[in-house]
Amino acid sequence: MNTFDRHLLREWLQILGLVLAATCGLLVVQVLYDGFRSLRELGAHGWVLWEYIGVTIPSFLAIVLPLALLVSLLFVLGKLHRANELTAMRAAGVGFVRITASVWVVGVLCCGMSWWLNTSIVPWSVEKSRALTEELQFRHDAQSLPADRTGAALSVAFDNRRAGRMWFFNRYSRFTQRAYGVSVSELDERRRETSRLVATEAWQDPVNRGWVFKNGRNLTFAPETGEFLSDTPFAEKFMANYDEDPALMLLIDRRPIDLSLHELRELIVYLEAEHSPKAVDYQVRYFGLIADTLGPLIVIAIAIPFAVSGVRVNPAVGVSKSIGLFFLYYLLASFSASLATKQFVDPATAAWLPNIGMTLVAAWFFARLR
Repeated sequence: MNTFDRHLLREWLQILGLVLAATCGLLVVQVLYDGFRSLRELGAHGWVLWEYIGVTIPSFLAIVLPLALLVSLLFVLGKLHRANELTAMRAAGVGFVRITASVWVVGVLCCGMSWWLNTSIVPWSVEKSRALTEELQFRHDAQSLPADRTGAALSVAFDNRRAGRMWFFNRYSRFTQRAYGVSVSELDERRRETSRLVATEAWQDPVNRGWVFKNGRNLTFAPETGEFLSDTPFAEKFMANYDEDPALMLLIDRRPIDLSLHELRELIVYLEAEHSPKAVDYQVRYFGLIADTLGPLIVIAIAIPFAVSGVRVNPAVGVSKSIGLFFLYYLLASFSASLATKQFVDPATAAWLPNIGMTLVAAWFFARLR
């Protein structure tokens, strides 16, 4: 590292730290605005509120990092350009690649940080914040509701096409880990019902690896005609071949943005096996999180020519331009997701299209710079 490298990094990292601090402050305000009232209604106070803020903010860091890089680079490079420092370096025969070498090294490190955030920190943050909210909901419900209605998810449906079983719960209590008002239909290869288990409650037995049904009936049907054949009541029945995971059943109707990388992968495996059209949205989100790993390098590739090719105006002008760039990225992301939904492109390609588009923008800026 030469003197200019140290000077550039010192100027840049100071602004980057300020932008990250300011952005995280805005995130704290957003988290409080979105969840403060509901958390207070659930009885959260004091340390619990700060714990919720602490575990929620990391889920935004992977999104905030490229924004902070872009804003800080535009500001600092614009400032150096306005002070003729970059012009002096170019006049000395130093190319832009060498001038910004230290920035590219930090960009590579930020790519590694993005991967670490998306694969480890963000999944932990999403799952931990959800668990904390559910725990508060359990405590609140336990004061006024019976145990079987505490933390209950209503009208849960799950179609396991591989095993030929269709499940339905009137409700599933996360507190008792039991389903109530249960119906499980066994289907043949042509999706015709052959039998049906109905029970007042059921739960998964992780030790014996099956499901236990209590106070129910076993109904059988003729698949060719749908005629009712028999009705066998039971007090308790164990089904060893039932391996459905209740945690997966409860993920089906959640928005892709509300799921962690691990949960997205688990749900995609299931939906792909079922050939469900719902898989597309989750695949785009999953591959998008992976594609975002290269976001810091793309941001740097855009910021360098974008900041130093314009006239020498106030550096804040460069910061304002970043809003337009992120709006363009949002348009590309929405357009590519729409293409994937309509099956014009596969989800992996759709997830990479915004990054490819922004890379072309960076290449165009660099071509103009030369």
